[in-house]
Amino acid sequence: MTMDRIKAKKIFSYITWPFLLAACISATVFGFQSTHPILAFNLVYLCLITSLFFLERFMPHEMKWRESDGQLFADLAHTLLSKGVVQALVAFAGIFGLTKLITPLTDDGYGIWPRDWPLWIQVIMGMVAAEFGLYWAHRLSHEFHPLWRFHAVHHSVTKLWIVNTGRFHFINSLVSILLGTGVLIALGAPLEVVLWLSAITAYIGVLTHCNVEMNFIWPLSYIFNTPELHRWHHSKRLREGNKNYSENIMIWDHVFRSFFIDTPRRPPVNIGITQQMPDSFWAQLVWPFKDLSLRFKVYDKKPVNPPSA
Repeated sequence: MTMDRIKAKKIFSYITWPFLLAACISATVFGFQSTHPILAFNLVYLCLITSLFFLERFMPHEMKWRESDGQLFADLAHTLLSKGVVQALVAFAGIFGLTKLITPLTDDGYGIWPRDWPLWIQVIMGMVAAEFGLYWAHRLSHEFHPLWRFHAVHHSVTKLWIVNTGRFHFINSLVSILLGTGVLIALGAPLEVVLWLSAITAYIGVLTHCNVEMNFIWPLSYIFNTPELHRWHHSKRLREGNKNYSENIMIWDHVFRSFFIDTPRRPPVNIGITQQMPDSFWAQLVWPFKDLSLRFKVYDKKPVNPPSA
């Protein structure tokens, strides 16, 4: 590889993350103004995944993560089930009685939310507010043993790439959504803010899990959840893995002192959990309910409950 090509790839690695996120947000602005906003979002998301699919082959962060881990079906099945459960709740909100919670989002007089402010300011406010719920949903999933059993399904991956972005036990996904969205509902945020939060969370989520070599200028990783932060979060070491709980912006990690970055050291390649997770999707679904005595060792500390992965 020539020096010019090396320099070009280096420059490209710095602009990839902000460019892709900005492009997705820009496209979503137009998509949400159309008559089919959900369809528009899915098209933007599909374009992002397709772009990252090719980038993972053109400029991978870890060559080892390009090897098969035998979890393709399980990753896709968890993703489809988690998203399916959530979409079913939305589609059949009336049957489940959820409309009583969602309806206030369309009422102007509900809550303390400043609905007359510009939408972009409301979206930023929504990210900060919802992040509080998302942060504690994630942190409790590491530190509260019953929740960890479900979250461990996600952390059992031995590599990060776009396919296992949505590998969450559906119970884990429900807890996160209820806490994150619940904050916005309680404050009276409009439905547009909730939709924007969902879209941005989806974009940042797949970007943080992709196996693409990306570099970041200061202070991006101190503001947003980036791949270099989330790779530390998947470390088997508690002092690295029990950090960076935020989903989109890192504000609450700074407030509650759980922010972690250790440059220029690279995050570990050997990620995952220190216990045995079943290989099959169906076994992984029932595993959190059956295993009632998780006690695992970590590399650099005495056994704790639960571990970080």
